[in-house]
Amino acid sequence: MVTSMTAPLDETPALPDGPRRLVLAAALDRVIPKDNYPSATEAGVMNFIERDAGAGFGAAWPLLLSGLNDLDAEAGSRGGVGFALLGPDGQDQVLTAVERGDVRTTWHVDPAGFFETLVSIAADGFYADPGNGGNRGSISWSMVGYPAPVAPRSSGRLPAVVRSHHELRDRYDVVVVGAGAGGGVAAYVLAGAGLEVLVVERGDALGTDQVPADHLRNHRLARLGHNTGPSLSGNPRVLVTDEGPQVLSPSDPGWNNVAMTLGGGTRVWGAQAWRMSPIDFHMATTYGVPDGSTLADWPISYEDLEPYYDRAEWALGVAGEPGHAHAGHRSRGYPLPPVPLGTTGHRLAAGAERLGWPTAAVPLMINTAPFGGRSACVRCSQCIGFACPVDAKTGAHNSVLADAVVSGHCTVLVGTRVARVLTGSPGRATGVALMAEDGVGSPREVRAGAVVLSAGAIETARLLLMSQLGGPLVGTSLQGHTYVGAVGLFDEPVTDAAGPGPAIATCQFLHGNEGFVGGGMLADEFVKTPISFWHTALPPDAPRWGTAAKEAMRDGYLRTAHVMGPIQELPNGAARVQLDHTVTDHLGLPVARLSGHSHPDDYQAASFLAERALEWMEASGAAKVWPGPSPKSHPRLSAGQHQAGTCRMGTDPSTSVCNPAATLHDCANVVLADGSVHVTNGGINPALTIMALAWRSAEALASRL
Repeated sequence: MVTSMTAPLDETPALPDGPRRLVLAAALDRVIPKDNYPSATEAGVMNFIERDAGAGFGAAWPLLLSGLNDLDAEAGSRGGVGFALLGPDGQDQVLTAVERGDVRTTWHVDPAGFFETLVSIAADGFYADPGNGGNRGSISWSMVGYPAPVAPRSSGRLPAVVRSHHELRDRYDVVVVGAGAGGGVAAYVLAGAGLEVLVVERGDALGTDQVPADHLRNHRLARLGHNTGPSLSGNPRVLVTDEGPQVLSPSDPGWNNVAMTLGGGTRVWGAQAWRMSPIDFHMATTYGVPDGSTLADWPISYEDLEPYYDRAEWALGVAGEPGHAHAGHRSRGYPLPPVPLGTTGHRLAAGAERLGWPTAAVPLMINTAPFGGRSACVRCSQCIGFACPVDAKTGAHNSVLADAVVSGHCTVLVGTRVARVLTGSPGRATGVALMAEDGVGSPREVRAGAVVLSAGAIETARLLLMSQLGGPLVGTSLQGHTYVGAVGLFDEPVTDAAGPGPAIATCQFLHGNEGFVGGGMLADEFVKTPISFWHTALPPDAPRWGTAAKEAMRDGYLRTAHVMGPIQELPNGAARVQLDHTVTDHLGLPVARLSGHSHPDDYQAASFLAERALEWMEASGAAKVWPGPSPKSHPRLSAGQHQAGTCRMGTDPSTSVCNPAATLHDCANVVLADGSVHVTNGGINPALTIMALAWRSAEALASRL
């Protein structure tokens, strides 16, 4: 049986009536009471709730409404009057009992679940951006010391696009599917070679002012959705869990969303631009193949890819410095100086020195000086998950794609889905079948000499499966990154919340660790918005409601530092993408069905890296340390924004989907240009590797056409 994790998105629950409104207001003002700063309702949290009740709360909303009735009855049984008429001490006593599940009356919902929902919604309204209706006058931001984000200064550099199928030619030399990191670079290289290129992107071309700076709807904290595509309605995926298949919305974590818009994930990414290490390309030879794993060597080496790393770094602009452990040879340095260390970075540098760990700057595709016709970073307080207000953060949209269009050889079509790769004679693609994303108009076919797929590891696999291309291994060995880290509370402020955040990293533990395969990188974290901090960075023993909770936020926000990093996961064939023919999207196409889990050995690596993160925090002088968000104790599927695998490259068609030039074994003019070709995914962010591989594969394709 297929079940849904979210309430129907088009269902609008009723707003609280008069009596329940009084109960809700009273409860909110005990969760976030008035002190030197306003209470929840004084800051506008009721306005936030009434604006979003039917738009994003989903199943939490009926839980809250029903629980308010139960809370009022509980108060009556204890104090003889309704909750709103109890004094503050009495209200706190009732809430404490509900939090513990120590109730006297019959509840129609789980008391602890109701209480958790009440507290989370109160925090969302109080600490999120004022645009959501709460946090009037940015008062909670002033309370914690979070500087207001920089307003967009322009729409940013965007290429000219077309939105109508009627503006297309009947034939192009190459059709590129997906306008993200890989597709953007591939289009740039192919157009630069004089080929006529059509880029097809299912999302829209969004200017900076069209990507909402919403702290509850972004790709870092998607509490109520996200700020790019796809639409939450009509784009489900199915996730197979221990409880059975579940239908997910794009904002559900298990959907594993990568931003779908012009620029793809690079529109709102954190812009970490790491190279994989030489060892990453021959993991099986280095470590052997653990049981239950599909670990294998790449068919290419670091030396094969190094020239393309270099070209991508200098074409798009990377700020950094050489010197990381396990790094390979470099043809030259970085085109831009690194981001300044800041107070947190200096603390971590001193801690690493005490431990004897080498460190260097985090490589970032963020302008630290004017580059590519765009301005330098202004160190704003929100970076990852958001569009850059001054266009200093490099993405495919404002660099390679814009340059490809300027060349006169590239057309970018947005708002359109490629439903199928068309084939003619065996082993040859003839073009693509197009459908408007809004479902308006008739499908259109476009002919092409070659097709490049760069829709991400999940959607590229889905498209190949719908096109019956790639062979039986398409969709297998889906990979991502398990993230671990540590948080430290210092005796004095260690941050001024100036972005982007990551400035120092250690790669000491990428390889050479005892007892497991690979390892990972650790770096200081991106600046957290106050609501993200509330959800992910408060000490585990910190109170979550009441005056003490406000004090924990006020006293801790600027005194807290974070280090986080990914571990290199072991690929396994059970983690995979298939088609689900019982669930379709709004265009009638079968959706991706995700199943499987990470390899059990990954948890040993995750535990090890988490311990190193805690050690680094302690050595850096933190008065109190605790682990950051960690993986579940049981295996789970990992994909997320670093999704890879599903169409791995190799020399043997019986063990791989594409050859070392990323061309399908069974279709000589279909090339893959995204993370799907990764044999392994490294212990670092994979975007620069996607770009370098796309450059190499597009160059090889251009030489054949």
